[in-house]
Amino acid sequence: MPAPCDILLTCDVLMTQDPARSVIEDAAVAITGGVVTAVGPRVEMESSSAPKSRLDLGPCLVMPGLINAHTHVSMTLLRGLADDLPLMEWLTKNIFPVEQKLTPELVRLGALLGCAEMLRTGTTCFCDMYLMESAVAEAVHQAGIRARVGEVIFAFPSPAYPDLDGALDVARNLERRWKDDSRLRTAVMPHAVYTTNPALLERSFALAEELDVPLHMHLAESASETAQCLEQTGQRPVAYLNSLGLLGPRTLAAHCVDLTDGEIQLLADSGTCISHCPESNMKLASGFCPAQKLLDAGAKLGIGTDGACSNNNLNMFTEMGTTALVQKVHRMDPTVLCAQTVLDMATLGGAACLHWPELGSIQPGKVADLIALDLTRPNMLPMYNPASHAVYATNGGEVRLTMVEGEVLYQDGVYSRLDYPALLSEIQDAARWVRKQL
Repeated sequence: MPAPCDILLTCDVLMTQDPARSVIEDAAVAITGGVVTAVGPRVEMESSSAPKSRLDLGPCLVMPGLINAHTHVSMTLLRGLADDLPLMEWLTKNIFPVEQKLTPELVRLGALLGCAEMLRTGTTCFCDMYLMESAVAEAVHQAGIRARVGEVIFAFPSPAYPDLDGALDVARNLERRWKDDSRLRTAVMPHAVYTTNPALLERSFALAEELDVPLHMHLAESASETAQCLEQTGQRPVAYLNSLGLLGPRTLAAHCVDLTDGEIQLLADSGTCISHCPESNMKLASGFCPAQKLLDAGAKLGIGTDGACSNNNLNMFTEMGTTALVQKVHRMDPTVLCAQTVLDMATLGGAACLHWPELGSIQPGKVADLIALDLTRPNMLPMYNPASHAVYATNGGEVRLTMVEGEVLYQDGVYSRLDYPALLSEIQDAARWVRKQL
């Protein structure tokens, strides 16, 4: 008897990212309750499935949704506000002053715009650190996308809290509010070594253990951060975190640019996860994360866009291409970070970094978070290697469909949960507010 399912999705090519990295031509995916129940050749799946509905995509490459392992989604409101500046000047003289005046409504609008951008370009899950993160969580819930969110914790007051106790309460409340939501998870997110102190970091990690959630922070982002950390603590950033007991599988470190070989091995041996953000690192001239060395040492790596001020987009397809190309020229070796490795980082690697094992591949038992790329686009023809196309040929504009948990959130220019024209009008009003702050 054919097995009942909610949806039978068919397509010309399916890239599963399963353990064998199977690619199936003329394929089908059965989905029930937001979970993949079967994959295989279309002829076989049509005879063995009894779907309630069908989704026939035709000349498309269907693949797992991409996972953005580090961003600040509401910074879409500040996109292009302060370009071509060094990290510390960009952050302390331009970004922080405007952020201190933000309201929850502005943060929500920026997050909605970022969610729309990611859904449009094939991202189904992201890890977000920002101010007034409860407003980001509400936007994520409205858009239907998946995210791990956390309030950024500083050693000074922010618009969301007056002190460290208040910041940790915000993190607790965020977890309490969303702990039963299938698409929202939280983390504890101290900002960086240069904006915190030992007590803050230790208490943040203790809270992450208490709530059993990840700890996420910026780490070793630039040589100037290292110099500042040495001056303040007598240690380099990685050694400093290690001395406080913060390295380990629970921790996701963003950037990890200024590393010694010993620090690379320490990060790998400790099981610390790393979010690689090459375009942001390039734009701020922070340096090159030794991604291939980290992988060779056994570290877990995902890919992140960082915020839309230091990128200036949230497009994981272009980020994948940059990830591969930068490492090749930096190492002067065209064999490093091959397309399949980079694709793994943006799917399975991101899932590991976010501690979300149900994500990253299309196979029975995994949640149905997937995207479809239009194979009739000129830049997608001919296609000999789907992984190569995803990393080197695709720019994100080919995305025809984005599905999260079996729900189509974007298809052929239409958002199912967002009133995009109304959002555009609200964003224009928000932009006028930002201009008045300059």
